Amino acid sequence: MKIEFIGPAARAEDEGVLFPARVDGQVIQCHFTFEALEDIEPDSLQEDPIQQFEAHKLKLLSIAEAKLLKGLSVGGRLSIYTSDLILD
Repeated sequence: MKIEFIGPAARAEDEGVLFPARVDGQVIQCHFTFEALEDIEPDSLQEDPIQQFEAHKLKLLSIAEAKLLKGLSVGGRLSIYTSDLILD
């Protein structure tokens, strides 16, 4: 499976972030919920969801990649929730 995160980040309707990926040639919208963005590192919360995403981009994209590898996208969309975060 070939996964390429192609971006750019855009604000979602729920104040989360959408970040497109290309998986074996198909575009998948990775949706990071507002709650996941808040909970990724609450001590360094940014006001803007895109800034929060960018501050934790590598960790968030690695979570999305793991879900994509498991085939968890549905209808061209993959959602990342707080429950997907590996909290320390």
